[in-house]
Amino acid sequence: MRLNGCTLLLVEDEPLLRRRFTAQLEKQGAEVSAAASLAEARNLLADLAFDFALFDVNLPDGRSLELLSEGAVSSDTVVVVMTAEGGVEGAVEAMRLGAADYLVKPFEAVEAAVRLARARGARRKQRGEAYREERAAAQDEALVFGPSLQPVRSLLEKIVGADRRVAAGAGAPAPVLIEGETGTGKTSFARWLHRNGPRAKGPLIEVNCSALPDALAESELFGHERGAFTDAKEAKIGLMEAADGGTLFLDELTSLSAAVQAKLLTAIEDRMVRRLGGQRLIPVDVRIVAAAQGDLAARVEAGEFREDLRQRLDLFRVRIPPLRERGEDVVALAETLAGRIAARYGLTAGPIPAVGRARLLAHTWPGNVRELAHEIERSVVFDDDRLTFAGLAGADEAEPAGAWLRRGFRFPEDGGFELEVAIDQMVDRAIAQAGGNVSAAARLLGVPRDYVRYRLKRREEGGE
Repeated sequence: MRLNGCTLLLVEDEPLLRRRFTAQLEKQGAEVSAAASLAEARNLLADLAFDFALFDVNLPDGRSLELLSEGAVSSDTVVVVMTAEGGVEGAVEAMRLGAADYLVKPFEAVEAAVRLARARGARRKQRGEAYREERAAAQDEALVFGPSLQPVRSLLEKIVGADRRVAAGAGAPAPVLIEGETGTGKTSFARWLHRNGPRAKGPLIEVNCSALPDALAESELFGHERGAFTDAKEAKIGLMEAADGGTLFLDELTSLSAAVQAKLLTAIEDRMVRRLGGQRLIPVDVRIVAAAQGDLAARVEAGEFREDLRQRLDLFRVRIPPLRERGEDVVALAETLAGRIAARYGLTAGPIPAVGRARLLAHTWPGNVRELAHEIERSVVFDDDRLTFAGLAGADEAEPAGAWLRRGFRFPEDGGFELEVAIDQMVDRAIAQAGGNVSAAARLLGVPRDYVRYRLKRREEGGE
């Protein structure tokens, strides 16, 4: 792997090694500038831009780590440090400060060229992923937040504010539990929390626990040592280690076995992991965001989840309402998704007509936002982007003019509907629409003014 056309800063105090490395790297196609001290390196970094830098850790006038810690090296420069045997600790420290890799002397320049090129490839990949995440973050903003979700957003912002205060004191952020039906966008909310919090520059590791076989779940989450099991030919860090300094999102949390749940509880409480087959405890600094369908407490009562782990995770709880509870937000969300999906097919989505709006509001959306996105895509492709949603069940039944109750509304099968509460909600909505005028609200409701006053007084007194 060659370095054709690349500029490289070599910082090495031993003259023989400096000349040999320079000659060999130039054979690999690099344009090399050499320095024998921190002072020389600083001058070169101040005047020139480099694609790569190869630093010896220990120099006559200090350590090359100073160049990284003081910000003398551009973020666009891929840095690999060199160290003698026994100096790995310094190299690891350099990597914490931003170095991409390290080499233990002696080594050949060909190996250095391979490491540098590989590190640059990894850097480019990271930047590409960061760009895609930024684009996804902007899309998430438009996707998940509408008027009906403002209480949820307010709660999320309070969590982010608490995170920032904890981070300022070098503390650990509390776990977050996201509950909601399938397709409500729990992953999008977890990403929003990560991107808007103090750990945004750290990794976000997303794990679908239902996709982890029981036999591999422990190894994937906590890692394993070489020889821990038959196919463990080399050590492997777990996803919890990989999320160090960032966020670990555990989706479908209840899919984990009881044994893995127990180990996860220990790791969260101790902030340490023990790899499968290992004895060493490894510190981890991870923010846990867990997601579960429905009420996790109900899963505990059914014996499907550990109560102690639920208690540990259930500190900051966020419930994502299903799409059928979001009212007119369904239409606003559909318009946003329609524009994005149509653009992907090289089309332009027009406004949603009245019949399309009626069908969106009449449907109960058991698949929530995911189902909505699929329905929009079908309508864009097969309905000539007219967005009438002819494929929805009961599509021939548009809402009659003036209807106040969605045609698709169903009372909860397990009870829980309270008529008195529903009446109070209607009264409140009428008063809000009338700007607080009780007489005008009564006219909207078609009832005497005294009835509205009775409802308000009854509620104030906590009457039956």
